[in-house]
Amino acid sequence: MAKYERIADDLRTRIQAGEWLPGERLPTETPDLTTCYKASLNTVRQALGLLVAEGLVDKVHGRGNFVRKPRKPVTRTNGRHQWEKDRARESEGTRRETGATEHDTGLTVSDLVFSADFREAEANEDLADLFGVPVGTKLLERTYRTRYREEDEPFNVAKSYLVYEVVEANPALLDPAHEPWPGGTQNQLFTLGIELDRIEERVSARSPTAEETEELGLKAGVSVLVLRKISYDITGNVVEVSEVTLPGDRTEMVFTTPLDRW
Repeated sequence: MAKYERIADDLRTRIQAGEWLPGERLPTETPDLTTCYKASLNTVRQALGLLVAEGLVDKVHGRGNFVRKPRKPVTRTNGRHQWEKDRARESEGTRRETGATEHDTGLTVSDLVFSADFREAEANEDLADLFGVPVGTKLLERTYRTRYREEDEPFNVAKSYLVYEVVEANPALLDPAHEPWPGGTQNQLFTLGIELDRIEERVSARSPTAEETEELGLKAGVSVLVLRKISYDITGNVVEVSEVTLPGDRTEMVFTTPLDRW
C-alpha cells in the first residue's frame, strides 16, 4: 500500500470515529498534516484527493478541506411500484399525504422542493419502437427534479415520456401546474382508464456529463446510475418510458425477488 493510501486510511478512520464532525475543517495540509504524517505536501494532497473522490471530504479553494456533510440517502426498491399502484385509486386526500420520493427517503412532503418541466417532443426510433408508434409521433416529455429542502441538488433527474394523443384525453395531465400530482404516474394513467400490469427496469452505470456533474453536485470519480423504466399496461402495451439519472454516491438500488418453494 502506498504511503498516501495509508494516510487516507488513517484520516478516514479518524473522520468516521467522529474526531472531526460534518462541516468541520480538517487540519491544514501544511504544516499540520505534512508534519503529522511525515510526508510531503504532494503525498498529503494525494491522500486527501482519495477522500474527496469518495465523497467524504470537500476541498474548498482558499479555505481548506472540510468533512462533507452527508447527503440524504435514497433507497429505491422494486416494491415502490406496487406501493404506488395500491394508492392509485385512493382518495385525493390520502394520495396527497405522501409520494414516491418520500417513500424512498423517509422524508415528508414539507421536506421537499419539487419542479416539473413539460414540453412536446417527437418519438425517435428507440421510443417509437417501444411505444409501437411511427417515428415522429408527438410525445409529452416531462422532466422532474425533487430535492431535500436542506440541500441544493436534486435526488435525481427523471425524464418521462407519454404518447401525447393518449394523455390529452385528460387535459389536466398536460399542465405542469398540477404537479406534484398526488398518486404519481399510476394515478395519472388511472384517470385515462389505464392499469399497469408490470414495470421493467434496466440499470446501467457510466461517467456523468459535465452538466450532470454540476446539477447533481457530484464529486470527481462519482458515477451516475441510469435507470430506464418501461411501464406496460394489462394489454401488454408500453404506456410510459422514463429515464432517471441518479447520483451513485447517494443511491442504493434494492431488488427483492420472491422465489417459489420446491
